[in-house]
Amino acid sequence: MSQKKPRELTGRAVLAWLVVFFGVVFVVNGIMVRAATSTFGGVETSSSYQAGQLFEQEVAKAERQDARHWQVSGQLARDKAGEAVLDITARDEHGTPLTGLLAKARLAHPADERLDHIVDLARIGAGEFKGAADAQAGQWELIVDLYRGDDRVFRSRSKVILK
Repeated sequence: MSQKKPRELTGRAVLAWLVVFFGVVFVVNGIMVRAATSTFGGVETSSSYQAGQLFEQEVAKAERQDARHWQVSGQLARDKAGEAVLDITARDEHGTPLTGLLAKARLAHPADERLDHIVDLARIGAGEFKGAADAQAGQWELIVDLYRGDDRVFRSRSKVILK
Protein backbone atom coordinates (compact mmCIF):
# COMPACT_ATOMS: atom_id res chain seq x y z
CA MET A 1 0.00 0.00 0.00
CA SER A 2 1.43 3.33 -1.01
CA GLN A 3 0.81 6.44 1.02
CA LYS A 4 -0.29 9.58 -0.70
CA LYS A 5 1.91 12.56 -0.25
CA PRO A 6 0.07 15.40 1.61
CA ARG A 7 -0.85 18.35 -0.56
CA GLU A 8 1.59 21.17 -0.19
CA LEU A 9 0.29 24.64 0.77
CA THR A 10 1.91 27.16 -1.51
CA GLY A 11 2.02 30.93 -1.48
CA ARG A 12 -0.21 31.02 -4.55
CA ALA A 13 -2.90 28.97 -2.81
CA VAL A 14 -2.83 31.26 0.24
CA LEU A 15 -3.05 34.33 -2.01
CA ALA A 16 -5.98 32.81 -3.93
CA TRP A 17 -7.88 32.01 -0.72
CA LEU A 18 -7.30 35.55 0.62
CA VAL A 19 -8.48 37.15 -2.64
CA VAL A 20 -11.61 34.96 -2.73
CA PHE A 21 -12.38 35.60 0.96
CA PHE A 22 -12.08 39.39 0.72
CA GLY A 23 -13.88 39.40 -2.62
CA VAL A 24 -16.88 37.70 -0.99
CA VAL A 25 -16.74 40.19 1.93
CA PHE A 26 -16.71 43.18 -0.46
CA VAL A 27 -19.59 41.80 -2.55
CA VAL A 28 -21.75 41.13 0.52
CA ASN A 29 -20.94 44.59 1.96
CA GLY A 30 -21.85 46.20 -1.35
CA ILE A 31 -25.20 44.40 -1.42
CA MET A 32 -25.94 45.41 2.20
CA VAL A 33 -25.01 49.07 1.62
CA ARG A 34 -27.21 49.24 -1.46
CA ALA A 35 -30.13 47.63 0.36
CA ALA A 36 -29.75 49.99 3.33
CA THR A 37 -29.54 53.19 1.29
CA SER A 38 -32.33 52.29 -1.13
CA THR A 39 -34.86 51.32 1.55
CA PHE A 40 -34.25 54.03 4.16
CA GLY A 41 -36.92 56.73 3.94
CA GLY A 42 -36.88 58.06 7.48
CA VAL A 43 -34.83 61.22 6.98
CA GLU A 44 -36.51 63.88 9.08
CA THR A 45 -34.51 66.84 7.77
CA SER A 46 -31.99 67.33 5.01
CA SER A 47 -29.98 69.92 6.95
CA SER A 48 -29.48 69.66 10.69
CA TYR A 49 -27.94 73.13 10.75
CA GLN A 50 -31.02 74.77 9.22
CA ALA A 51 -33.30 72.79 11.54
CA GLY A 52 -31.31 74.10 14.50
CA GLN A 53 -31.66 77.67 13.22
CA LEU A 54 -35.46 77.29 13.01
CA PHE A 55 -35.75 75.86 16.52
CA GLU A 56 -36.03 79.26 18.28
CA GLN A 57 -38.74 80.35 15.84
CA GLU A 58 -40.69 77.17 16.57
CA VAL A 59 -40.39 77.75 20.33
CA ALA A 60 -41.77 81.29 19.93
CA LYS A 61 -44.68 80.00 17.80
CA ALA A 62 -45.48 77.36 20.44
CA GLU A 63 -45.53 80.00 23.19
CA ARG A 64 -47.90 82.22 21.17
CA GLN A 65 -50.10 79.17 20.49
CA ASP A 66 -50.27 78.32 24.20
CA ALA A 67 -51.19 81.93 25.06
CA ARG A 68 -54.28 81.75 22.80
CA HIS A 69 -55.83 78.89 24.84
CA TRP A 70 -57.58 77.51 21.77
CA GLN A 71 -59.55 74.29 22.00
CA VAL A 72 -58.80 72.24 18.91
CA SER A 73 -60.01 68.66 18.75
CA GLY A 74 -59.99 66.04 16.07
CA GLN A 75 -61.46 62.64 15.48
CA LEU A 76 -59.98 60.14 13.05
CA ALA A 77 -62.04 57.10 12.07
CA ARG A 78 -62.69 54.85 9.10
CA ASP A 79 -65.84 55.33 7.05
CA LYS A 80 -67.80 52.55 5.34
CA ALA A 81 -65.62 52.88 2.21
CA GLY A 82 -62.48 52.25 4.29
CA GLU A 83 -61.04 55.75 4.06
CA ALA A 84 -59.58 57.46 7.12
CA VAL A 85 -61.88 60.43 7.80
CA LEU A 86 -60.67 63.34 9.94
CA ASP A 87 -63.07 65.77 11.62
CA ILE A 88 -61.56 68.87 13.28
CA THR A 89 -63.22 71.53 15.40
CA ALA A 90 -61.43 74.72 16.43
CA ARG A 91 -62.75 77.05 19.13
CA ASP A 92 -61.28 79.97 21.05
CA GLU A 93 -60.86 80.05 24.83
CA HIS A 94 -64.55 80.98 25.27
CA GLY A 95 -65.83 78.15 23.06
CA THR A 96 -66.62 80.36 20.06
CA PRO A 97 -65.86 78.73 16.69
CA LEU A 98 -62.74 80.18 15.05
CA THR A 99 -63.19 81.79 11.64
CA GLY A 100 -60.82 82.85 8.87
CA LEU A 101 -58.57 79.82 9.22
CA LEU A 102 -57.19 77.33 6.72
CA ALA A 103 -56.50 73.81 7.99
CA LYS A 104 -53.93 71.34 6.72
CA ALA A 105 -53.33 67.82 8.03
CA ARG A 106 -50.91 65.01 7.37
CA LEU A 107 -50.72 61.40 8.51
CA ALA A 108 -46.99 60.86 9.00
CA HIS A 109 -45.64 57.32 9.01
CA PRO A 110 -43.38 56.82 12.06
CA ALA A 111 -40.52 55.21 10.13
CA ASP A 112 -40.80 56.10 6.43
CA GLU A 113 -41.79 59.55 5.24
CA ARG A 114 -42.45 58.16 1.75
CA LEU A 115 -45.61 56.55 3.20
CA ASP A 116 -47.03 59.86 4.53
CA HIS A 117 -50.56 60.87 3.48
CA ILE A 118 -51.86 64.41 3.05
CA VAL A 119 -55.42 64.75 4.36
CA ASP A 120 -57.32 67.15 2.10
CA LEU A 121 -59.39 69.22 4.53
CA ALA A 122 -62.42 71.30 3.56
CA ARG A 123 -64.12 73.90 5.74
CA ILE A 124 -67.65 72.66 6.49
CA GLY A 125 -68.60 75.41 8.93
CA ALA A 126 -67.17 77.98 11.31
CA GLY A 127 -64.21 76.30 12.97
CA GLU A 128 -65.05 72.91 11.45
CA PHE A 129 -63.02 70.97 8.90
CA LYS A 130 -63.39 67.55 7.37
CA GLY A 131 -61.15 65.47 5.13
CA ALA A 132 -60.20 61.95 4.15
CA ALA A 133 -57.11 59.97 3.19
CA ASP A 134 -56.51 56.45 1.98
CA ALA A 135 -54.15 55.30 4.75
CA GLN A 136 -53.28 51.77 5.75
CA ALA A 137 -53.94 50.37 9.20
CA GLY A 138 -51.24 50.99 11.78
CA GLN A 139 -49.69 53.67 13.95
CA TRP A 140 -49.42 57.18 12.52
CA GLU A 141 -48.56 60.67 13.70
CA LEU A 142 -51.38 63.09 12.94
CA ILE A 143 -50.07 66.60 12.29
CA VAL A 144 -52.71 69.35 12.12
CA ASP A 145 -51.78 72.92 11.18
CA LEU A 146 -54.08 75.95 11.23
CA TYR A 147 -53.14 79.00 9.15
CA ARG A 148 -54.31 82.56 9.06
CA GLY A 149 -53.09 83.72 5.68
CA ASP A 150 -49.52 82.46 5.32
CA ASP A 151 -48.87 82.47 9.08
CA ARG A 152 -49.15 79.16 10.91
CA VAL A 153 -51.00 79.93 14.14
CA PHE A 154 -51.57 76.42 15.47
CA ARG A 155 -49.86 73.02 15.27
CA SER A 156 -50.85 69.76 16.89
CA ARG A 157 -48.93 66.48 16.72
CA SER A 158 -50.49 63.34 18.13
CA LYS A 159 -50.03 59.60 17.78
CA VAL A 160 -53.04 57.77 16.37
CA ILE A 161 -53.75 54.15 15.54
CA LEU A 162 -55.84 53.32 12.51
CA LYS A 163 -57.58 49.98 12.42
